[in-house]
Amino acid sequence: MYNVYTLNKISKAGLSLLDENYTVTETVEGADAILVRSAKMHDMELPKSVKAIARAGAGVNNIPIMECAAKGIAVFNTPGANANAVKELVIAGLLLASRDVVGGVNWVRTLESDVAKQVEKGKSAFAGQEILGKTLGVIGLGAIGVMVANAANSLGMKVIGYDPYISVDAAWGLSRNVKHATNLETIFAEADYITIHVPLLDATKHMLNEDAFAKMKDGVRILNFSRDTLVENNGLKAALESGKVAKYVTDFPVEDVMNNDKILTIPHLGASTAESEDNCAAMAVKEVRDYLENGNITNSVNLPACQMAWGTDCRLAMIHKNTPAMIGQITNIIAEAGINICDMTNRSRGDFAYTLIDTDTSVSEAQVAKIEGIENMISVRLLKK
Repeated sequence: MYNVYTLNKISKAGLSLLDENYTVTETVEGADAILVRSAKMHDMELPKSVKAIARAGAGVNNIPIMECAAKGIAVFNTPGANANAVKELVIAGLLLASRDVVGGVNWVRTLESDVAKQVEKGKSAFAGQEILGKTLGVIGLGAIGVMVANAANSLGMKVIGYDPYISVDAAWGLSRNVKHATNLETIFAEADYITIHVPLLDATKHMLNEDAFAKMKDGVRILNFSRDTLVENNGLKAALESGKVAKYVTDFPVEDVMNNDKILTIPHLGASTAESEDNCAAMAVKEVRDYLENGNITNSVNLPACQMAWGTDCRLAMIHKNTPAMIGQITNIIAEAGINICDMTNRSRGDFAYTLIDTDTSVSEAQVAKIEGIENMISVRLLKK
């Protein structure tokens, strides 16, 4: 039996995937796994029973991921589960950046009499441009970026994509009509619209800054549905004032970008759909179950991806430091007990590594304790099929 604690309200589409071997608890004490959305966990005391945390969403800045790895807790997220929801809002942002629909709607609300006549007289103040034939630069071709690029292409836009780390799966899903840019300068020089879809890292923070704006076409329209600090706001406001940037649409309202007619702030609605919440919850639960029951790791943000089909009925799942001689020490203990290893896999990620070993006979608690006693071993789980 496994206990699962929910820090936020988790969609029934996910919780319904927990079978009779799982109990959803009202306390973190004794929990084997935690399901979370936006709740802050940095100051949370986690009991030793916790083996996995799954974030029903992509961002994990609310979870102390490396501290969890050091405690033997795998942290998962759900990349791509909310991609369609975000993609649809990006397309809406693309259209709102082109046509002053919001300004026009707000203006109409001020009209009190002779509305039809006033509308015909004043509507030209809200005229915009069409996206057909315009060039969209997509920075970051992950799950969302690929969807946005393909959708814009279907709407008749010319699309340029830039991502030096594009995955094979993403490349397979990208329309053949999307032009490949080998550097950001190509995007800046050619794009009428730029949308950014990269994670927030030290290397990407403020990547759209004064220097970047200077390289862009005059009147460019920028969309940011990824993270607010990917854009440097002082440089942005200067570019808006000069006309270099015609419109900025963001899903991250912060004080720096409020009350500016050229900035459209959306209240972080990217993944806020019923379908997205269902998809994220279902993926999170599936990841947790596969890890707890089979030891497989998919979409972890602090441990390496690692999957192995069951070869026998007994499996050791071990988190340890990525240091020399770990595998030799583990296998020596198993060999000394006269136990045969039927299958094994080992993967590493930064300072941490993960090893799965299937044996032809059961491993005793005493042998598990010996493995736990190896220097730099963090956690050992004995799984039975």
